[in-house]
Amino acid sequence: MLDDQTRADLVAQYEAVYAGAEPLVPPTQTFPQMEEADAYAIQQQFIANRVAEGAKIAGYKVGLTSKAMQEFAGTTEPDFSALLDTMFIPEAAEIKAADWFDPLVEIEIAFVLKEALSGANVTAVDVIRATDFVLPAIELVDFRIKRAMGMNFIDTVSDLAAVGAVIVGGNPIRLDDVDVRCVEGVLLKNDQEVERGLASAVLGNPVNAVAWLARKLSSFGIGFKPGQLILTGSFVRAVPVAAGDRIAARYDTGFGDVNVDFV
Repeated sequence: MLDDQTRADLVAQYEAVYAGAEPLVPPTQTFPQMEEADAYAIQQQFIANRVAEGAKIAGYKVGLTSKAMQEFAGTTEPDFSALLDTMFIPEAAEIKAADWFDPLVEIEIAFVLKEALSGANVTAVDVIRATDFVLPAIELVDFRIKRAMGMNFIDTVSDLAAVGAVIVGGNPIRLDDVDVRCVEGVLLKNDQEVERGLASAVLGNPVNAVAWLARKLSSFGIGFKPGQLILTGSFVRAVPVAAGDRIAARYDTGFGDVNVDFV
């Protein structure tokens, strides 16, 4: 475990990266005694500082939802981070690639809640009842730490679970109008298919990702609020992007495309 001063120092270092400093060496390489609890404490203090400056928590993201990605990161469960309202980018926007450190994109399904949801025993049924609608989404993954050999789950958690930004499509679908497990998504880069997958790759069902996160957050004394958006995790491999790339997330269930351009 880290002491309070070391945690505070790491929060300050992450804030310096956002202000223009170079990305950090993975913290566990400097502090091998660092644990998951430290990583989430650092993440939550960073978010609390942004909220104190006027940002709002607009939802949460779940990451590492596939077994392959968990094994790669050296963990047996997903990770998460809060999403701030400052992280949302409109669809069809032009995104300046130079504003990001190490950008990649993933395609996901986002749940928007109509009811509060919390507790250690939240089930898929509770999630279905609490969901207003689902939306197609692109997550812009970004790292404030230098991706290096030995980087692990704890490093990523402390780095806001590697979330950079969120782009959601504007075509909502009710859960009772779609079998969300069977949604197929295609990630296009410059009009060429680079990834394809089914939403069932996300813990068997994206509904399960929301239920997992509700249970996980309960251990921190946190619950979902009405109107919050939950990114449920990618069902394809993350793809690097650079200036000049046009990205489209294409779904087969009436969601349509979600497009962004990196300039």
